[in-house]
Amino acid sequence: MTDMADMTGRDPLVPALTGMLVDVVWWLESCGDEEVDPDSAVKIMESVGGELLRLPSGQRERLVQVLVALAEAEQDPARRDFLKGFPFAIGMVEDEDGSGRGCLT
Repeated sequence: MTDMADMTGRDPLVPALTGMLVDVVWWLESCGDEEVDPDSAVKIMESVGGELLRLPSGQRERLVQVLVALAEAEQDPARRDFLKGFPFAIGMVEDEDGSGRGCLT
């Protein structure tokens, strides 16, 4: 079994897992109340954000780099916008005014 420390920033698994994680959060955020209990969705999204914020700074920086690369390659404008806004939405990155509502360029 591979140790987490062995997963380098060049591992092709990183972008794949990052894309899936963002898609799950996007789905939870866009679901109606009849599809997913809103309180459960919020708890899951807060848990995901908390885990990502606990990553060491180098890994958080790598995650942001992967999100930028995924956004640049994305053809769907809605998903591209979500990828660009994801690190701001979970508090990994703040925009210039400190609101946390920015978007990666």
